Amino acid sequence: MNIFKTFPENFLWGGAFAANQFEGAWDEDGKGMSIADIHIYNTKIDRLDSSTKNEEFVTKEIEFRKNDKTKYYYPKRKGIDFYHTYKDDLEYLQEMGFKTVRTSIAWSRIFPNGDEEVPNEKGLQFYDNLFDEMISDGMLPLVTISHYEMPLYLSMNEKGWLSKKTLKCFEKFVDVIMDRYKNKVKYWITFNQINTMFGEGYNSLSIPYDSVDDFASASFQALHHQFLASAYAKKKMDEMNTGMKMGCMVCNGILYPFNCDPNEIMTTYKKNQLQYMFLDVLCRGKYPRSLSRYFEENNIKPFKYTEEEMKLLKENVCDFLTFSYYGSGVCSSDLEPNKKRVNPYITANAWGWVNDPVGLRYVLNEYYDRYQLPIMITENGSGFDERPDADGKIHDEYRIEYFRTHIEQMKEAIKDGVELIAYFPWAPIDIVSCTSSEMTKRYGFVYVDYDDLGNGTGQRIRKDSFYWYKHVIETNGEEL
Repeated sequence: MNIFKTFPENFLWGGAFAANQFEGAWDEDGKGMSIADIHIYNTKIDRLDSSTKNEEFVTKEIEFRKNDKTKYYYPKRKGIDFYHTYKDDLEYLQEMGFKTVRTSIAWSRIFPNGDEEVPNEKGLQFYDNLFDEMISDGMLPLVTISHYEMPLYLSMNEKGWLSKKTLKCFEKFVDVIMDRYKNKVKYWITFNQINTMFGEGYNSLSIPYDSVDDFASASFQALHHQFLASAYAKKKMDEMNTGMKMGCMVCNGILYPFNCDPNEIMTTYKKNQLQYMFLDVLCRGKYPRSLSRYFEENNIKPFKYTEEEMKLLKENVCDFLTFSYYGSGVCSSDLEPNKKRVNPYITANAWGWVNDPVGLRYVLNEYYDRYQLPIMITENGSGFDERPDADGKIHDEYRIEYFRTHIEQMKEAIKDGVELIAYFPWAPIDIVSCTSSEMTKRYGFVYVDYDDLGNGTGQRIRKDSFYWYKHVIETNGEEL
């Protein structure tokens, strides 16, 4: 029985990043191109529709962006230059008192094309140095193995996760990094937000949209290969017997019904069933029965599998679960597909991302009641358009209020009996946005002087929220 009434003494306070959004150095020290390196900054992006459309990533466009020198700007190739500034940047996190940092390993920094026989030693050494620096600063690394960073070669030549060759390449990647970092990294996550295949299909599955006739069916076959990859990583970890723990991650997709009409309730329930499917496989080791009807009603061909594969999934479930939480959503049965209802009870930022702290308590309870596994919140935050005031400082009381109200609800969830063990705000230092590839949408406690086109000094400036979060950690969440 959970006896905690507030955050336990060993609670892990930290923050989260992704290699492709902050490292930069996209072509240095033997790194190959990844799918992130072809994301463009586009001023035509609608702030209220920041999803990455699958249709943008057709073979011809991917090939063009791969070789483009002048038409587009590619922000993730530069990031915030963390590859060269990581020691200084980690000092900011140490100053705030971080217990842990979530980052990822850029696959194409280790295997530039993904299918090489021998890994790139300079890439491996960078992460040795990075993890050593974190540990020396008193911070545990939490490492995401695949965070929207597939080598571009595997996307273009193997149709991403649709191919079992990609699965074999990933297994080799796992073998190398777990053998290398087994004494430095205890906590691992296999895939970032594995359920974003619906809205960010190319980031998640890396299948060129025009390379298949039936994208929906191909997506579920590719997803099955990702589940196998996760099970392989867990099996590898357990065989090593070093005390490492494997987690899984989804982007919260649990919806509220728009009203209490029974038909609305049923529609919402079915959509939520599909969201639970991802964690059902990763945490329970089996596909839910409801998936068959979903395939039938949506003209999706069942994916191919073997009994041996299903046995692998069953025997290699995750040790803990994690999720990102940026807000809630509502479902209505009378809407066209992919349209959204606006919840009249909550507010939103300039990009349409809603502020619903109570929703965080709700989903914490939902996930814990269903899976009974320790939980980490591995992303939480809200982006704001901001710049230094006349005094050269950033007075971001709006960010403080956002995090204060969400942490209050985390505490309520712990009182409810949820085994919450870690919290990772996204992202503690300003980085390039995942969806819109811009710097304008800022999340950090530390400001970075780059604009959307990469202009600026790169200077780091502590925001007011920096000192606030530092005190939260010092008091273990007691003083907000």
